[in-house]
Amino acid sequence: MPLYKTITVEDNAKVLIWKVEETESQLSEGVVLTPHCQKRMMGMKSELHRRGFLSIRHLMAVEGYVDHDLFYDDAGKPHLTDGKFISITHSHEFTGIIISDTKEVGVDIEMQRDKILRIANKYTPLEEYKTVANADALVRKLTIVWGAKESLYKIYAQHGLSFLHHIDITDFSLSDSETTGTILYKGKSSHYNIIFSEFEGYTCVYAIKN
Repeated sequence: MPLYKTITVEDNAKVLIWKVEETESQLSEGVVLTPHCQKRMMGMKSELHRRGFLSIRHLMAVEGYVDHDLFYDDAGKPHLTDGKFISITHSHEFTGIIISDTKEVGVDIEMQRDKILRIANKYTPLEEYKTVANADALVRKLTIVWGAKESLYKIYAQHGLSFLHHIDITDFSLSDSETTGTILYKGKSSHYNIIFSEFEGYTCVYAIKN
């Protein structure tokens, strides 16, 4: 089973990353889905999406959870029945979860692609990154910013929250491994620590609420 990486985080939190290499039938072994999740999976037309969905259940099993320990609220945010916090991500051949005993958390994995240059102005002011050395570095940095905002969005889980207007990521260097983020929405502000890493052309970003 390709558990790709485990990252122990402060405040009793842990990130687990899976590299999806097995077949769908292999990943189905030993996994019992709730009717809700079974319906969700069967609605996925992509086999890779179904394999990613099942691999998440194997990541949960590493921490002692089964699918019946997971439920979703009206905003689509996942929760654990024991009250711990969880966030889930999948991107192509990698999936990941973050679980925290005490603090709200979010995680996002993204493939580094030039496509991000075309959509960047929809989620961040591009003029902030004029000092970035070259196109490759810009793709990497913008992917981190996107992952950071996605992680914060997963924590906040409020319809109407705008990546561009309500979520701010403190500037950072690619040589760093962390930064901070702020959500300012409807007159309320909240603050987050953000940690990022890169591997095999992917970026993993996770956020922890202060």
